[in-house]
Parts: sequence; structure tokens; C-alpha cells
Amino acid sequence: MTPSKQKLESSQKLNTVHVHLVEGSLTSPAKIGRLLLLHRHPVLLRIEMRFLFSLVLSVFLFSSLFADHIFDLQTQAVQDGKARFGHWGWEPETYLLWGTHSNRLIPVYTFGTLDAGVGVDLSYYTGVNSPYGSAGKLQALYGQVPKRTFNPDAAYMDQTNIFDLQLAALKAGKKNIILVVFDGMDWQTTQAASISKLNRVTYTSGRGTGFHFQDYKANGTTQFASMVTSPYTSAAKVNVDDQSVQEDPEAHRGGYVFEIAGSAPWERPAQPEYLVTKKTESGLLQAYTDSASSATSMTAGIKTYNASININPNAGQVTTIAHLAQKQGYRIGVVTSVPVSHATPAGAYAHNVKRHDYQDLTNDLLGVKSISHPKQPLSGVDVLLGAGFGEVRAKDSGQGKNFVEGNAYLTTETLQKVNVRNGGQYVVAIRQDGVNGTEQLMSKALEAVDSKKRLFGFFGVKGGHLPYQTADGDYQPPIGRKKVAEKYSKSDIKENPTLGEMTSAALTVLERNDKGFWLMVEAGDVDWANHDNNLDNSIGAVMSGDAAVKTVTDWVEKHSSWDETVMIVTADHGHFLVLEKPELLVSPGK
Repeated sequence: MTPSKQKLESSQKLNTVHVHLVEGSLTSPAKIGRLLLLHRHPVLLRIEMRFLFSLVLSVFLFSSLFADHIFDLQTQAVQDGKARFGHWGWEPETYLLWGTHSNRLIPVYTFGTLDAGVGVDLSYYTGVNSPYGSAGKLQALYGQVPKRTFNPDAAYMDQTNIFDLQLAALKAGKKNIILVVFDGMDWQTTQAASISKLNRVTYTSGRGTGFHFQDYKANGTTQFASMVTSPYTSAAKVNVDDQSVQEDPEAHRGGYVFEIAGSAPWERPAQPEYLVTKKTESGLLQAYTDSASSATSMTAGIKTYNASININPNAGQVTTIAHLAQKQGYRIGVVTSVPVSHATPAGAYAHNVKRHDYQDLTNDLLGVKSISHPKQPLSGVDVLLGAGFGEVRAKDSGQGKNFVEGNAYLTTETLQKVNVRNGGQYVVAIRQDGVNGTEQLMSKALEAVDSKKRLFGFFGVKGGHLPYQTADGDYQPPIGRKKVAEKYSKSDIKENPTLGEMTSAALTVLERNDKGFWLMVEAGDVDWANHDNNLDNSIGAVMSGDAAVKTVTDWVEKHSSWDETVMIVTADHGHFLVLEKPELLVSPGK
């Protein structure tokens, strides 16, 4: 390189430091120090050695105090394409190999269930009662007995048992039934988040510790298990416009082979590719679920094809636990950190042959006519809070012929129709320029209570979700699989409530009902972060979801009890984070 080119490059590097400082994209001395060290400039090299030593020492001390270790690990892993601490997928030397779901066993944490009666206690679905130890139960679930899936020693339950438990709680007269879904949070994701939070490796198996949902005892009523999430089939041929479903002959059927995949969530698979429906020595190709099929399993108690929102493989609409509770006088709430009609929140209540028909799914949730309920709309939920604000599209092939240009998740007509100001049923809280999102939402929640109306909240940033707080809580995400880091303005943070604050607002409205309520809370951005192979964002999303769980348990202790409340905390599926050296997630600077 010629001196002129070297000087130009050095000047550009120094300017990079200056731009970051001026624009305020760096808030910690550690990040400033990293840039100064990465972008060494010839001028700096000519500074007196004692001053340079003093500068480097200061940077080192500041970095030790304010290090963003997970940010650094994630950034370096993406840049290098590999990392010593782990990887996404089955190849240790490839950090970004796999960006979607897997067929891993998923942890289940329950509260208010131990010794709570028939069908409520987890023992009715695990061990000797596991459906995987019964050929008849497997036949009922999958329409066949999947190859090598029968396991007489199975300790794990099935995802459909989450519905069974809620139904048993409803029949037992439990006043409050709460389902918290950390979308995409498998055991490995939780372990990584725990290590980051506690800054030490505290467990290598079992329930674990570090988060409220792991440590909280609920007066001795909490339980822990794991479940299979495999769907009925990996796909079906659907038509959104006529809501028809046909079998896809190329689709893979579901199943779970514990000899290959493991009998516990923390076990290493004997043939890793099996978990993602790739050919292995066994030759078995069994489907892993998507969020739509899994939500349907947890809320309606059936296995179905991927992309289904409460539609069975024969195109029939199925009844969810929320529908059943609503008929008995319960209020219904749905809260999410991602778009209001994404797969999991939609799966609580809506019907559609395809998860991507977002506007119609929102209509179902808000009690407006839709493609699946064209004559008589569903009653709608009492509280719907989530994201999707600002996501505007001119076209969307996934939503069929009736797609309306504008917001991808909510049409202007629907928003106007449901608004109490126009005679609708919902007090509306929507992101506004300069308006504090938390204060606005709580104000609207109290207005809904006073006026005996429902509550609809619509927030979010570019991309459709709430801001990632990241592992150290600074809302400065690193790069991930997309090689682009999300950036948030001060307005993005101010104008949006957190998932925990949304949960608090939902409880404020739902609790004003003597009969009780059913509530789903989804930490959906865990899934989005894991799709992006972004460990920093993933850990922050787990933290956000845990704060929502803490909001629920605080409410139960103050306003209810674990005798009359049941809460399930789980995930809908796993991804494929593999921690080879989990101890490397421990920050040396803390």
C-alpha cells in the first residue's frame, strides 16, 4: 500500500471514530476504546510513549468497568464466521450455518400446578403418562405412529398437553389462566442468557437458575418438564382466498426419535442434522414446527401443518382455549412484542389457513369480519397489545386478493371501526410522535376500565417489533445473520412501552372481571433474534420476557393467589444454538 493510500485509510478510520462519537452511537467508554484500538492512526503512534501508555491504560480500565462482552463476542463471531464459544447449526466451524427452527425438546415451567388436581398437575402428561409411551395416543396426535417415536420410557410430554392443562384448569374453575410463550427459546438459549446475566456458568442440565421464571417457587406449586413440538406435517397446499387446504405429498410428517435427538433438552443429539429435517445415517426425515402450528397445538390441542392458524389438516376451524374461556365469561387478553397478528398471538384466537394473512388475522382478534369469518365475525379479544406500527406495504402476495395497501397488519378501516371514538369497542393506544408510550398505554388502560371498554395498543419500530434491549440493556444491537445492526432513536425508546409494561396494562383491564381471565403473553423477539443468529439480541429478549413474567407473578401475589391461578411459561419451538464453551460467555471485566 502506498503512503498516500495508507494515510487516506487511516484518516477514514479516525473519521469513523469521530462520526460515532458525534452521532452518539457509542455510549460506553468500552465501545469508544474498541474503536480507537481498531482504528489506529499514524498521528497517535507519534504521541509520546508515556501519554500513549496512559491513554491505553485508561481505555483498558474503562473497558473493564463498562465492557459489553456479549456485543463483542457476537460482532467478532459474525465477522470471523466462527466462534470458540459456539455456533448456530451442526458445524462447529460455521457460526451462521442455521437460521431457523429445530425439533429440539422444549422446557416447560408451570406455576400453581403441583398437586392442583386432575389434568392440572404436570404428572398427568409426563413419565408413565407421556403420550410418547402410548401407541394409541401417538396415533391420535399424528394420524399414525411415527417411526421410532414410541418410547415406553419417555419422560417428556407433548405440546398439545399445554392445551390439555389449560382446559383442565378451566374445568377446575381456576380464575386466571396465563400462557407465557418465549417464542423460539429453547434450553440452550436460556442457558446462554443465564450465563450472561449471572456472569458465571451455574448449571449444565435441568431447570436452571438466574431468571425469575426459573427461580420463582409460587408457594411451592411450580413444576418443570419438557415437551415435543413436532407438527403433524411440515406443509400443506393452501389458498388464502377460498381458505382451502390440500395435502402436500412432498411434505414431511412429524415425529421425535429420542435415540437420535436426545431424551432431555440439554442432551447433545447423536445425529444433529435430524433436528432440522436433513438426511442422516438413520435416513429419518421428520418435520420441525413453525410458530403457527405450535401455537395451534398449545391453544387448540391438535397437531396440524406448518403455517396453520387453528385450522386442522382437513381445513376445519378448531376451537381454542380462549374461545372456550370466553364462552364461560372470562375476559381474553393477548400481548406480544412482535406484530399483533403474527403467528403466536394470532394462534390464541384467530382462524386462517395461512399465518401470513395478517390483516384478516387482526380482524379476527378485534372482532371484525374477515376472510375466515365473512358473515359473522368472532367476538374479539378484550385486550390486544403488540407491535407492527409503521410497517407499510403496497403489495403483499401472502395476504390474498383482499389485501389493502397500507399497514401490513392493520387496515385503516379496521382501526377506525374498532375505535371507541367511532362507536367501536376499543380504547386505542397507538404510537405517536413525542408521546411517552408507557404513559399513554396506562392512561388508555385506565380509560378502558372507567368506560368498561376493551383495549387495543399498537406500537413498534422499523421491522415490526419492540426495541431489543440487548444483554446489557443499552438498546444498541450488534450485527447478526443479516450483517446489519438495528439502530433506535431516542423516540423509538420513548414512544414504545416494554413487554412488561404492556403486560401490566393488560392486567389492569382484565382484572376488572369477577369471572376471571385468560391471558397470553409472547416474548416474540426471542425468535426474531435467534433467526438472526444474534446472541446479544436474544439474551436481551429473554430478559424482556422475564420482566413480563415478574409482572404477572407480582400481580398474582397482590391480587390473586396460586390456588386460583395457573401460569405456564414455555416456548413454541427451538432453534439451533450450540454452546461449545459456555464459560466463554462469562465477561472477564465484571
